[in-house]
Amino acid sequence: MRNEILIAVITIIMVSCQNKQKPEQRNIIKAIAEDTLAKTVAGTADLSDPPVKDDKAVKTIQKQLLVLLKSDLPAMTKEDRFFYYEAFDLNNDKKSEYFVGFSNPYFCGSGGCSGYILNNDGSIINLFTVTDFPIYVAKSSSEKFQDLIVSSKGIFHLIKMKNGKYPSNPSVKEVWKGETPKESTKVLDIDEKKLEKYSF
Repeated sequence: MRNEILIAVITIIMVSCQNKQKPEQRNIIKAIAEDTLAKTVAGTADLSDPPVKDDKAVKTIQKQLLVLLKSDLPAMTKEDRFFYYEAFDLNNDKKSEYFVGFSNPYFCGSGGCSGYILNNDGSIINLFTVTDFPIYVAKSSSEKFQDLIVSSKGIFHLIKMKNGKYPSNPSVKEVWKGETPKESTKVLDIDEKKLEKYSF
């Protein structure tokens, strides 16, 4: 049923665009429509709905970053002032924590990037340094929070909650032996998930 609806929509777009667009624009639209149709028929098209934007979460994170980075703001350019985030409930309290990451030169260096984990209310749980994204959420837990598998300089480390905090520098913690578990959830997969970028 979904395929039939998609085919009908593509057909309508192609017909309406052919009447209004220049010849070269019609060819581009036609090529995109044909590619989408071919992928849909072959079962390779990504028909999943895009993630719902949580305006409350974005505003909470923006507000907290302005506080956490207050002394850095004068030195930052407009291009430095953006972040990515992903929500995940780390302690099964039915409230998501927010993983906040950066991917620009102000926050990233040869060892990796900086990032934060914030509570649902915006208060800080952790600052991370020398971290490569994505971060993997392990099945094990410590102090009611799930352990994390974090890559730093290309090496995976297992980090555990201790005294209400995760270690800020994963590179000095226990090396994860073996490959990352396939069942682990990836968060802040900035490149592969094409996460939306927000300013602060």
